[in-house]
Amino acid sequence: MASRKLLSSLIRSAAGRASRPSVTSSAKYAVPKPSPAGYLVNRVAQYATSSAAPASPPSASKGAPTSTASSGKITDEFTGAGSIGKVCQVIGAVVDVRFDEGLPPILTALEVMDNSIRLVLEVAQHLGENVVRTIAMDGTEGLVRGQKVLNTGSPITVPVGRATLGRIINVIGEPIDMRGDIKTDHFLPIHREAPSFVEQATEQQILVTGIKVNLPPISRC
Repeated sequence: MASRKLLSSLIRSAAGRASRPSVTSSAKYAVPKPSPAGYLVNRVAQYATSSAAPASPPSASKGAPTSTASSGKITDEFTGAGSIGKVCQVIGAVVDVRFDEGLPPILTALEVMDNSIRLVLEVAQHLGENVVRTIAMDGTEGLVRGQKVLNTGSPITVPVGRATLGRIINVIGEPIDMRGDIKTDHFLPIHREAPSFVEQATEQQILVTGIKVNLPPISRC
C-alpha cells in the first residue's frame, strides 16, 4: 500500500511538470496548449490514486440485503410462510383473515394460534386488501376477532402408505382411532393432480383400501 501511494505521488509530480506550459518572451500572451504527454500521465495518476484508495464499506441504507431471521419477517416471499395474520370476521365455518404481508396462495393451510383446539383453515378465496377467505376444518366456537393466524406456507397434508392401512384419520391427517400416532415419513397434500396414463398400471391389481369387510358364511346345499 505504501509503495502504491509513493508511485501515485511520483506520477502526479511528473504530470505536473509535463503539463506545465513553457512561456517565452516572444509568446508571452499566447494561450498555452495542453500537452498530450501530460494528459496521459494525469490519467495514469488518477487510476493509481483510485486503486490505492481503500474501498469504503457499503452502507446499510443503499438497499443492502437484510437477514429475515434478524428482522423477524416472513421467510418465503412466494408462499408467505411464517407470516402472521389476524382474524377479521367469523361467519360459521367461514373465517376471513387479514395479512399485512406474505399473502398466502389459495389452498394454503393456516393454523390458528392460542386456540383451545388445533384449528386449521384452508384459503379458498382472495377478497382484496390483503384479506383471504378461508374454510375451517373444525368448529370455530371461541374464535374471536383479532386472534393471530400462522401461515404454514403449504397445503393440508395427510400421511400415506402402508402405515395408514386400517387406520382412521381426519381431513388434516390426525389419527382419530385412539391407536396412537401414525409412524410414517410419507405425506401428500389432499389437493393433488390425478396420475397420468403413463403412471397408471395396465394389468389388474388388488386395490388395498384398508377397509375390512366381514362377509357372511356361504351356505352349502
